[in-house]
Amino acid sequence: MTNNTHTPTVVLVHGGFADASFWAPVIEELQSDDVPVLAPPNHLRGLASDAEYIASFVNQIDGPVLLVGHSYGGAVITVAGASTPNAVGLVYIAAFALDEGESPAEIFGQFGATPLIGAVRPINYPLANGETGVEATVAPELYREAFAADLPEDVTRVLAVSQRPFAAFEDHAEAAAWKTLPSWYVVAKSDKAIPPDAERHMASRAGAQTIEVEASHSIALSQPKAVADLIRTAVSATSAAAVAG
Repeated sequence: MTNNTHTPTVVLVHGGFADASFWAPVIEELQSDDVPVLAPPNHLRGLASDAEYIASFVNQIDGPVLLVGHSYGGAVITVAGASTPNAVGLVYIAAFALDEGESPAEIFGQFGATPLIGAVRPINYPLANGETGVEATVAPELYREAFAADLPEDVTRVLAVSQRPFAAFEDHAEAAAWKTLPSWYVVAKSDKAIPPDAERHMASRAGAQTIEVEASHSIALSQPKAVADLIRTAVSATSAAAVAG
């Protein structure tokens, strides 16, 4: 994977209860401007291993990379960005910009539960060692309210039954790349998954250039242009910095 220009490759990292298709409208927006973009799978098996996978993916890209994370994907880029020397910036889309040693559960503990927490259901899955693991899924009948209230019901019915469960609510971040990389953040003002005040807190703590958009947690699907515009801003800033450097 080669990018020989100063324009960073945008790497989109999805969060829990979703897959890379979540980014489709944003990818279309970026590709319309010839912005190089990739959307790898996030395995959703644990923060350390997910971050290690994304870092490995990024480290095989020639040239600068702009990491973009939605929801739990923000936690992943926060950790992965600390071990990807070619990363030039972080963009958080209604995401967990965790501090070192912090977990998503602690953010909810500080800012309060949301409808998503009440909608989550535990399910078991087999581990390679013969033991049983526990992961989280969203009750389909509660998915739209908790995750995507501004999307049409016919769309959320499909999303609710095709979601990918994950197991990382309690995992702690081993690093916080926003301490050394420039950051951007979009707050979803009607988010029912992560409290908007928590998003504002994490954005401020990271020193991120921040915008707020009237949208649900599924902002990349409901407001793809706003999301893509913030990514374009970050691409321009990091490209200019590379030229100046």
